[in-house]
Amino acid sequence: MYLAKLSSVGSIRDEETCERLRGLIQRQVQICKRSVEVMDAVRRGAQLAIDECQFQFRNRRWNCSTLETMPVFGKVVTQGTREAAFVYAISAASVAFAVTRACSSGELEKCGCDHNVHGVSPEGFQWSGCSDNIAYGVAFSQSFVDVRERSKGQSSSRALMNLHNNEAGRKAILSHMRVECKCHGVSGSCEVKTCWKAMPPFRKVGNVIKEKFDGATEVEQRKVGTTKVLAPRNSQFKPHTDEDLVYLEPSPDFCDYDPRTPGMLGTVGRQCNRTSKAIDGCELMCCGRGFQTQEVEVVDRCSCKFHWCCYVKCKQCRKMVEMHTCR
Repeated sequence: MYLAKLSSVGSIRDEETCERLRGLIQRQVQICKRSVEVMDAVRRGAQLAIDECQFQFRNRRWNCSTLETMPVFGKVVTQGTREAAFVYAISAASVAFAVTRACSSGELEKCGCDHNVHGVSPEGFQWSGCSDNIAYGVAFSQSFVDVRERSKGQSSSRALMNLHNNEAGRKAILSHMRVECKCHGVSGSCEVKTCWKAMPPFRKVGNVIKEKFDGATEVEQRKVGTTKVLAPRNSQFKPHTDEDLVYLEPSPDFCDYDPRTPGMLGTVGRQCNRTSKAIDGCELMCCGRGFQTQEVEVVDRCSCKFHWCCYVKCKQCRKMVEMHTCR
């Protein structure tokens, strides 16, 4: 994740740059040196993960605010909570997504389109075009992202949790690959249809992982024979699947700023929805402390008209709205 903050480094083009990247363990530095051309895609993936986390949690008490230090989300993600589960899943998914996209765009010499998808499908259409090489993206994510946990030894509960959630994040892409097609023929007829496999939009991936966050399973480490596994803490709950998120400990309430826990910023000053009964509502968001209301002026585009050809011209309208913020 810290790679997203390294704007001063510029493009990652040589092995010396790999040595200067903060936040990587030695084995990740070695992978960086072997795959320097992939690292700019990895950095884009890190930024993609941060952006998606902030979108998905924009209306929650913890909203993925980042710090300029490591880890970028602070100590919030060093605890084995559902929030940490989401961060690990979205991070692993974003690296797989960004590397796959770099393959398809021709940016990388090591990979390109997925040429294993060819011939005629059972439905009768011709596989053609550039199918996303998700296998390469997933494999790189597994080697680069997971190595942090594997270096700690997989016997610890937290390493098992992180590895499980990393894989669940990648499966959010794999399980939602889609077929895109183009018709060919006279006057737009579909005499011949060529199709290719494409990744879902990353917003779809974020939505899937957020749903898994909402239904995450609290687990504990157990020994099955000689193997250590994660099992539901409550035996009445159904076992989790490979696509579900798991966590080890309950989340804090995130209500108050805690200087001892970087990233625990509290909700003072956060905007809330006075009419909502959900977590974005003022009662829950403000943790019962109350809220203050003020009128603010907002500027919106309005009276938009399409002009031939081809642009849209809008006016700027000003209006006063009520804004509610937590005390």
